[in-house]
Amino acid sequence: MQNIVIKTTPNDNVAIVANPTGLKRGAIVLDGVVLEEDIPMGHKVALKSFDKGEKIIRYGQVIGFANKIIEKGSWVNESNINMPQPPRLEDISYIQPTISQTEPLNDFTFQGYKNVDGSVGTKNILGITTSVQCVAGITNFIENKIRKELLPLYPNVDDVVAFNHSYGCGIAIDAPAAIIPIRTIKHIAQNPNFGGEIMIIGLGCEKLRPERLAPEASVAPATDEGASASILYLQDEQFEGFYEMVDGIMEMAERHLQKLNQRKRETCSVADLVVGMQCGGSDAFSGLTGNPVSGFAADLIVKAGGTVFFSEVTEVRDAVHLLVPRCESEEVAQKLKDEMAWYDNYLNQGKADRSANTTPGNKGGGLSNIVEKALGSVVKSGTSLIVDVISPGEKIRKKGLNFVATPASDFVCGTLQLAAGMNMHVFITGRGTPYGLNMVPVIKVSSNTKLANRWHDLIDFDAGPVAFGQKTIEEMGWELFHLILEIASGNKKVATDKLGLYNDLVLFNPGPLT
Repeated sequence: MQNIVIKTTPNDNVAIVANPTGLKRGAIVLDGVVLEEDIPMGHKVALKSFDKGEKIIRYGQVIGFANKIIEKGSWVNESNINMPQPPRLEDISYIQPTISQTEPLNDFTFQGYKNVDGSVGTKNILGITTSVQCVAGITNFIENKIRKELLPLYPNVDDVVAFNHSYGCGIAIDAPAAIIPIRTIKHIAQNPNFGGEIMIIGLGCEKLRPERLAPEASVAPATDEGASASILYLQDEQFEGFYEMVDGIMEMAERHLQKLNQRKRETCSVADLVVGMQCGGSDAFSGLTGNPVSGFAADLIVKAGGTVFFSEVTEVRDAVHLLVPRCESEEVAQKLKDEMAWYDNYLNQGKADRSANTTPGNKGGGLSNIVEKALGSVVKSGTSLIVDVISPGEKIRKKGLNFVATPASDFVCGTLQLAAGMNMHVFITGRGTPYGLNMVPVIKVSSNTKLANRWHDLIDFDAGPVAFGQKTIEEMGWELFHLILEIASGNKKVATDKLGLYNDLVLFNPGPLT
């Protein structure tokens, strides 16, 4: 195999080693650059000699400054570059973008579950949520019991999912920041894949009242035959012992399952898709292959009238100057900057900074710092205008490309994207992760073929061929778009669903405990 290094723009003065085994000292690349040392796959080679303090450029942007003399052909990594300051929010001005007319994408459909509220599901799931962590043991017990004893009787229902969390009591329920976990729990219960048939299990003495999570549902006894019975308290005095509680919940479950079993897949427009884009275990190829391919697919969904969102505030902060000009209006641009400022303050309170985002795995995959990571991360948003910015735990309000503000933690981000209303998930990884969610299909995209081959039964889509020019971003973007439709229709299963690999959801709770 020939020696291959990749520049992202003509202005870059570093390039990424593409060879799966890396390149050895003495290897010759590009315009006769000779490697001064062994450089692993995904890591940067200096295409020129750098004096101390000189700019290091990737993606056509400054990702750092040399902290010592770096010879041409040397390995450029976190040890020999200093990170630049983040863009000052007050210095980023907004200019109304010129909107070019693009052809709408028509005639693409998928088979989904239509809901009364106008949303569409890609799965048909009985959801169980809780108002307090105290009841998690019984909801886990019930989930297993329903799956074994009731689900076989309702073949049109895909699964039963219990959403347990560590919230609900021992908290400052009326503190301003408490609204984030509360509305997150409430909005997850409204996810399209539950079809409105959600069960809420409470204890009875908790601060977070179940009625606050489902104000439209009445608090009815478990034996009530009324359709409105969707809340059950374990402390209800009608229950004598554990098994009467179980019987009460099972009766409630049957009523909901009977309704869910009547749901059938119908032909739906791509405009009914709500696709969350996320990346985790990123490497230097993520911004070259997996993220731009996913971004191309995101643009196709938006052109078809659908909804896409991207997230991860700390992986946007250092590229926010590239996103503000893409906002549909000055109001949206200000919302975006406001979310960045809120999180800056949140990190400052914890005496942390944005550099804490970059993991040892990111660095092992060639990402030297959060600036380089952010510039590659935002590419998964595609090129569409940003129509709205959603605060943590809120639901999306507009179709199109949304920024859903979340922490970058995979599990917290996934939880908040579920609350925002996603019915499909695209997750891009370069280092590999078994991450999965049981509430929505998670398409796992690898940024490099080395990972796809090694994790052949965990990766759903390999964007690696882009790195070697075997396929274009456009070609692979269309392939991913079609795969999204196939999986949304239930014609194919993602790896995590085949294997039953699912992560617990994790609430973002910036509020105080008591």
